[in-house]
Amino acid sequence: MDQLEHVLTDRGSKYAVSGASAHSKADALAVVKTLCNKKKYAKATHNTWALILSDGAQIKNDDGESGAGLIVLRMLEEKQLFDHVVIVTRWYGGVHLGGDRFRHVKRCVQAYFQSFVEV
Repeated sequence: MDQLEHVLTDRGSKYAVSGASAHSKADALAVVKTLCNKKKYAKATHNTWALILSDGAQIKNDDGESGAGLIVLRMLEEKQLFDHVVIVTRWYGGVHLGGDRFRHVKRCVQAYFQSFVEV
């Protein structure tokens, strides 16, 4: 699993991004579970993720960050990245970020693409 730790911090909230190959929803859930089993990630507030399968099926999970999974999904579509789950992790810092949280999700996914994915 590829991981970027602490991509950004804003008003106490911290974000990180991870990803791995996944060929089904079960694969994606296994990747998320593996991530959450890591001590640091077990305490995260949200693990938003998305996956587009090679057959075109789209799967996303907001994990309490309403709309964030759709952002990840749209970015995967734009890159034409299939069979690869991307997870944006947030540790809530006590301050509501409003719309900024969506910009942060987008920034994390962009950082992931730049660091790990050659598309």
